Amino acid sequence: MTGETIGIGLAVLAGLGSLWAGAREARLQMRLNRYGVHAEGVVVDQEHRPGDDGSTPVIEFTDRQGRHVRFRPVATGLGLGLALGTHVPVVYLPESPESARVFTRKHRLSLIVGLFAGAMLFLGVAVGVVLTR
Repeated sequence: MTGETIGIGLAVLAGLGSLWAGAREARLQMRLNRYGVHAEGVVVDQEHRPGDDGSTPVIEFTDRQGRHVRFRPVATGLGLGLALGTHVPVVYLPESPESARVFTRKHRLSLIVGLFAGAMLFLGVAVGVVLTR
């Protein structure tokens, strides 16, 4: 096997992995839209990881059973930051409140779009390399 073949294989694997993760998140978002319970969450903390310039908000909400649930948004990054004390709409599946997501358009779509764009990028590079051999 040549290095080029290994590179193509890795690009295909990364593309398929991103495609799978994007499809999985899209499926969860559809389930949340159909069966999700809406609640209001509050940003109660900001976690800073070593070597990371940004911070990840920690959101807390109360589910239907009155339990306090904390979660970290899956989608984070530039333009998605939430200040401490911010009230945000939250949606979760009744059987698994830990599946909660911030229910704003940019938080719902950014992860899915990013994963699908990454998949297309990796698969496109692999196809491009194969076609130019």
